[in-house]
Amino acid sequence: MTRISLNKQSASVYQAYLDAAAEVQARAKEAGLSQTVLELVNLRVSQINGCAFCLNMHSKALLETGDTVQRISVLPAWRDTQLFSDTERAALEIAEAVTWISEAHLDDDEFALLREHLTDDQISLLIWAAITINAFNRVSIMSRFPVRAEK
Repeated sequence: MTRISLNKQSASVYQAYLDAAAEVQARAKEAGLSQTVLELVNLRVSQINGCAFCLNMHSKALLETGDTVQRISVLPAWRDTQLFSDTERAALEIAEAVTWISEAHLDDDEFALLREHLTDDQISLLIWAAITINAFNRVSIMSRFPVRAEK
């Protein structure tokens, strides 16, 4: 059975998502968030959701930022390493809280800890980034976007 490609079937809605993602990226950069931090969020959320298409895309994007295979490999266990900066760790906390929202929420104390490493604008934009990649994961998974072997 062939799936509906949501990006083609409802192209204007998909374009609105792309536009929203571009806006989040632009504002995040203005707020001082690096592309590496944003791609770590994208990759971690995609790992949790099991989105092969987005895992492929964002692991490549992380490598393009100069990140290492080692950090990408241990990302699911980021809490157990010293390979991530305080800013990256705060961003990953946000990514997981947004993605696992039905299981856990950031309580007031945890939110206060985020403010030690991030501005309110950065926190807001990282939440938006996590919301955005969660939506794209769902579009990709439901549409079964393919991952093709590279030559």
